[in-house]
Amino acid sequence: MLSEIFHRWRALFRRRAVEAELDAELRFHCEREIEKLVQAGRTREEAARLTRLAFGGLDQVKDACRAARGVQPLETLLRDLGYGLRMLRAHPGFTAVAVLTLAIGIGANTALFSVVDGVLLAPLPFPHPEQLVRLHQSAPSFASGPISYPNFRDWQRANRTFSALAIARFSGFSLTGKGEAEALSALIVTADFFPLLGIEPLLGRNFAPGEDEIGAAPTVLVSEALWRRKLGASPAVVGQSLTLDGRDFTILGVVRPILGFQLRGFGEADVYAPLGQWANPHLRERSAAMGFHGIGRLKPGVTLAQARADMERVTRNLAAAYPGDDQGIGATLVPFKDEVVGPVRPLLLVLLGAVGFVLLIACANVANLLLARATGRAGEFAVRAALGASQGRLVRQLLTESVLLALVGGALGVLLAAWGTRAALGLLPAALPRVGEVGLDLRVLAFTLAASVGAGILFGLVPALQVARTGSHRALKEGGRGASGARHRARNAFVMVEMATAFVLLIGAGLMIRSLGKLWSVDAGFRPDHVVTSNLVLAPATMKASPPEVRAAWRAVEDRVASVPGVVGSSLTWGARPLEIGDILPFWLDGRPRPANESRMSSAIRYIVEPGYLETLRIPLVRGRFFEVRDDERSPAVAVIDEVFARQYFGGRDPLHQHLNLSGDPARVEIVGVVGHVKQWGLAADDRHPVRAQIYLPFWQLPDATMVTTASNSSFVMRSAPQAPAAFAAVRRVLREMSAELEIYGTQPMSQVVADSLAAHRFSMVLLGAFALLAVVLAGIGIYGVTAYLVGQKTHEIGLRIALGAGRSDVLRLLLGQGFRTAVLGTSAGLIAALGLTRLMAHLLYGVSPADPLTFAGVGAVLVSVALAACWLPANRALGIDPSMALRRE
Repeated sequence: MLSEIFHRWRALFRRRAVEAELDAELRFHCEREIEKLVQAGRTREEAARLTRLAFGGLDQVKDACRAARGVQPLETLLRDLGYGLRMLRAHPGFTAVAVLTLAIGIGANTALFSVVDGVLLAPLPFPHPEQLVRLHQSAPSFASGPISYPNFRDWQRANRTFSALAIARFSGFSLTGKGEAEALSALIVTADFFPLLGIEPLLGRNFAPGEDEIGAAPTVLVSEALWRRKLGASPAVVGQSLTLDGRDFTILGVVRPILGFQLRGFGEADVYAPLGQWANPHLRERSAAMGFHGIGRLKPGVTLAQARADMERVTRNLAAAYPGDDQGIGATLVPFKDEVVGPVRPLLLVLLGAVGFVLLIACANVANLLLARATGRAGEFAVRAALGASQGRLVRQLLTESVLLALVGGALGVLLAAWGTRAALGLLPAALPRVGEVGLDLRVLAFTLAASVGAGILFGLVPALQVARTGSHRALKEGGRGASGARHRARNAFVMVEMATAFVLLIGAGLMIRSLGKLWSVDAGFRPDHVVTSNLVLAPATMKASPPEVRAAWRAVEDRVASVPGVVGSSLTWGARPLEIGDILPFWLDGRPRPANESRMSSAIRYIVEPGYLETLRIPLVRGRFFEVRDDERSPAVAVIDEVFARQYFGGRDPLHQHLNLSGDPARVEIVGVVGHVKQWGLAADDRHPVRAQIYLPFWQLPDATMVTTASNSSFVMRSAPQAPAAFAAVRRVLREMSAELEIYGTQPMSQVVADSLAAHRFSMVLLGAFALLAVVLAGIGIYGVTAYLVGQKTHEIGLRIALGAGRSDVLRLLLGQGFRTAVLGTSAGLIAALGLTRLMAHLLYGVSPADPLTFAGVGAVLVSVALAACWLPANRALGIDPSMALRRE
């Protein structure tokens, strides 16, 4: 008992002794700092205020020492936070620069992460989206082709792993009876489509089983947009009729937007019609796929591997039952989300990595600022250490201040990200899926918080450790004026990191710029300038007309278009269109046995056009002739092939006057010409596509059954003279004069079609370029800051050198040398990193190697030039130092 009382009294005595010692020691150092400031020209009141700020007040320093002896963690944290806030408020210039730098880095990361989150990470907006699977029909010549309607019905009946299957494809209708006639986009679906996705109508009901069968009563679902725009948003619309292509459809319901993105056979439309209402004579043919693609929902607990094995069994049985049509036919199953985001996932991940580098550079810059500021606070930290504060205690205080900086920067970064996200959405290519789901939600804000805290620890740790390792005796002796060699090495290391990272980003941007330049110079196979493409729908009455009457209506359209002043070429088209729609035609060469079924046949892209098509698009004629007016429904069937077709199937033989057997009508055609190849699948991707051969057939030789279907959906291309930019407006006016019910929609300049095909490349180039520019600016600021600090530290030395006769070039060489060496070392490290990292973006490049020497040399020269300019500015100011003033100040 006596021993315990003794120990308590001794501890109390020691604490009071330490308190007295702290008061005496701290007052001594504070008085000494005040005297120094008074001698430097400050008033005593100002000197006292600055000293209190520098030391944080006697109470704060004593609190730090008490914390080192074991005060409650929460109390210490609150004291650290309060002290950190006061220190940041006391140095507004430093705080503003650091916060803005971090806001740029964190804001850029937040903006791009919001895109990645909305596109890649967020679940699809359907019940149990992990059960959704995309289905395609495979064949020896392609892995993801369209599904034939008879095969789909058999898949639906025979599978054991799907709770529901549906197919869909895009089409169009002409709406009449609701004001001015209008062409509507349509999605043709089976009855299970909406229930499978878990979509309930806003009004009315979904299609019932059987309403999608051929011969069922005509019904339709309308989109919410069409309901509001054309139907007055009336709740009584359900049960009313809608006249489409001259037929009355009963409206069953109103549907909200379903996907928010477009896929093959899927997407938003004005109306949704059951499959049985699609008037196509080949729908019942098992060998005719007709552009349908499928979607399925797996039964609970079923894996994708099990579903693939099940569909392999189903398609194998169908091949045995229908060897003439299904031999070699299979089913391709892909997770629905993978098909939605798969093409853009590599691009977005590359961009996310690039913007992460920007944050790394921002952190390195702020770390250098903290190192410079810590040098000025060396006296404060030395006193703390001398009076008992541990290294961990000092590190904690500095990390608290750095995390506070990062949190403030993160808050400002969120505001920048809100603006940046809107700007990014304006740059996003139209083909990027799920753009409507991009925004600043809770996941994005959580990412911002984590990035801010992580950045605060990242850029604050090294300066904190450097300060904690500084000897208290030396710092007190020097009064915080100097900086250790370790700190110089740390600053140089940060600059090297900035240079290396900036080099990698500049290389990425440079490669994308060169790649896009190569793509723009690629010959697409046609001339898009002054060419417009558009869709045409004849009057509803024509859709019920005979084939000769439909042909006469189209000839009247063509004659009126050709007569418009300024039109120098035009052509009706059906089937494929350059860079937009690929219509595949199976065939086999004459003189060879007919393959067992269409899946065993060769395939070519089919264009059905008029004689003016070649001149309109300026596709070169290589050999023979193109179509002429005499190539009509009464003349022998002819065809024109492209150079790829001729090379692939005829080799060195002359293809002219050879015959081809087609899967369809006409069944046999004579080749009368060879034309240049059109890059149908895109300027970058065409060379890699498995189906590149192209065949042209005359529009006027379409069989009667197909000619009737062209009345509801055909296209035309038109070339105007350069001096007649308003020619298309005149064409539209003339066609409306022919019939008020003739619809023209989907008008687009071919130059825009080409530009849209490069949208993803342009998007990645713009963002990588912006990130690289930010990186260069931040790296330049970092080098400037280090050189300026070095000049400040060497003021005495520079003054002495000049006083002893050193020339301007000697001083300049001294100051530039260190910055130049650091820049070269950082660039060299970036070169090594870039050689490895740029291989990750090889799939985004065209015509440029990931290790392109011209890009690497140019970027290296630019970056070293920026570094030299950043070093020269403070070095040039150093040459104006007055030796006597520099020596007197020291």
